[in-house]
Amino acid sequence: MNYVALKRGEAVPLQSICDTEKGAKSSLSVTLISDRDMVDLVKMLDDPKVIEYLFFAPAPVEVYEAFFMPIITETQDAIRSGEWPRHPTVVVRDDNDRFMGMAGLSQMMFLPGNYDMGYQLPAHAWQQGIATALCQLMTDIAFNEMAAYKVTGSCYGQNIASAKVLEKCGYVHEGRSVGYYPLRDGFDDRLYLGMTAEQYASAS
Repeated sequence: MNYVALKRGEAVPLQSICDTEKGAKSSLSVTLISDRDMVDLVKMLDDPKVIEYLFFAPAPVEVYEAFFMPIITETQDAIRSGEWPRHPTVVVRDDNDRFMGMAGLSQMMFLPGNYDMGYQLPAHAWQQGIATALCQLMTDIAFNEMAAYKVTGSCYGQNIASAKVLEKCGYVHEGRSVGYYPLRDGFDDRLYLGMTAEQYASAS
């Protein structure tokens, strides 16, 4: 991965797991988030299939704008300064410019080097290895570029697919918060999977 080009705001190839297994060249590219992505993000978060395991959706467009626009502005400022944004967030598109997902790192307040990592994909991008490729990319950026000492991912207990993505990328189960997320017919647990810099170095 060309981190220098990505940090400059350029599109760089994203090699998906499926492409690697088939020996095919990836037609996906990843860029830092920008204004143009807002429409696709809102559309994705309006899909009932996508938001089944997202506690913050559905929500009015203004809520999404209030969350993403500061990240976009921060990213634009960072690109101009030649630095990584405080909360690196990337978007994936195919060679037809179709939106295929996003992922981000969130710096934990008062804990420099400690990040939460998350990813969301539209339904048409599921089961193609993209989530795993994004998870691995953000993990690499965290430890290789952001001097992270800890990265954590969490998901609904019933969201087996998301947990498997983290496991594939080397994250280990660290805990479970019982009855954390309210559902229509009850509650679901929150799973925590994490990785330290030492674990990342050992796996590499």
